[in-house]
Amino acid sequence: MCLLRPELRSGQRVSVMFVTSCAIGLGSNLGDSRGLLDLAVTSLDDHPQIEVMRVAGYYSTKPIGPPQPDYLNSAVTIATSLSPWELLVVLQSIESNSGRERQVHWGARTLDLDLLLYGCWYVNTPSLQVPHPYMADRGFVLVPLAEIAGDWWCGRKSVQDLCSVVDRSGVQLSVEVKQLKTKKNSY
Repeated sequence: MCLLRPELRSGQRVSVMFVTSCAIGLGSNLGDSRGLLDLAVTSLDDHPQIEVMRVAGYYSTKPIGPPQPDYLNSAVTIATSLSPWELLVVLQSIESNSGRERQVHWGARTLDLDLLLYGCWYVNTPSLQVPHPYMADRGFVLVPLAEIAGDWWCGRKSVQDLCSVVDRSGVQLSVEVKQLKTKKNSY
C-alpha cells in the first residue's frame, strides 16, 4: 500500500488517498474471448479509481468443470483507491455488462474477473475471499500472473514459487499483449 501526497501550499486543505496494488484474473470461453478480455482491461482502466499497471499475455487453457470450450486467460495488476468490496462490485458490473450469467458452477462464461490479491490483505467473508482461495492450485491463474507479478507474495510464497510447482499443462501463450493503451502506458 502506498500513500499519495500532493504538493502542499500554504493554507491549502489536503485530502489523503491510499492506493493499493491488486491482481485480477481474467477469463473467457464464450463469444469473442479476446475482445472481451480487451474490453475488461479497458473498462478497468476507464474507472476513475483504477489504474491498470500491467497486462499479462493471453493464454489458451483447458477448462475445469463441465464440458465446455477452452478458455482464454490473463491477469492484470492495478492500483486502486477502492476497498476490496467496492472493487468486487466494479468487477461484477464489468462481467454483467459483458453478458455474464451465473448459471452453472465452473461453467462456461463470457467473462470472469477474479480478485486474486489485494495488497497484503487477507479477506474471508461469504462474498469475498482474498487471496483467491483456488489460485495456488491453478496454472491458468498463476502462469499469467507470474508473467507480470512473479515477485508478489501470496502467504509465505511468491507468485513465481507457486507457479513453479503448479500443473501448467494445457496453458499455452496465445497472444502477447503489447497493443493495449492504458492511463499509465501502452503495452
